Amino acid sequence: MKTNEELQKDVQDSIKWQPLLKAAEIGVTAKNGVVTLTGNVNSFTKKIEAEKAAKSVVGVRAVVEDINVKFTNSHEKNDEDLATEILSSMKWDWSVPNDKVQVKVENGWVTIDGSVEWNYQKEAARSCAANLIGVKGVTNNVSVKTNSNDAIEQADIEKALSRSWMVDDHNIQVKVNGNKVVLRGAVESIFEKDEAARLAWNAPGVNEVDNELAVIYEF
Repeated sequence: MKTNEELQKDVQDSIKWQPLLKAAEIGVTAKNGVVTLTGNVNSFTKKIEAEKAAKSVVGVRAVVEDINVKFTNSHEKNDEDLATEILSSMKWDWSVPNDKVQVKVENGWVTIDGSVEWNYQKEAARSCAANLIGVKGVTNNVSVKTNSNDAIEQADIEKALSRSWMVDDHNIQVKVNGNKVVLRGAVESIFEKDEAARLAWNAPGVNEVDNELAVIYEF
């Protein structure tokens, strides 16, 4: 069990341990498992990494992310140039079906729409935008609509969870309803919760994952 002060220190250390974030000024507060991140960074990628670092700490039940992305003048880009770079990045990424996604940029904020067959394609489209200098944020509206006729096998998802050393599956229940997978139960970290969802998304035929896993840690 951790006190609020111990959890705050662990999250601060986790953030400092990331090479990309060593020079970043990110404030951390913790209360009963809810961690709030504040501060300014000069790239959207750093903002994402700070959130990942916080989620990886045991005891973190929720993350409130209030980090601002602020660029120097040399990193500012107009929306047209940014949109062109994003489309070019997607073109060279084999994971992204270019004819299935559309990109809109407004004041540095990127919105991605469209429909793909796999969740990894949706995440790849987001990464193509998120990793570019000049991006302030990304809204990923891409939907997953599989063309597979395979029935989702609940047992296969359960086996995938049990194989993973990153997930303790003892308190996880898997339910399948058509193309939808529902995860219920409890885990000890947000990292476990996210990893369980990622594994469920890997099953052929999945259009939706409803991740209802609770993050439980005693303070």
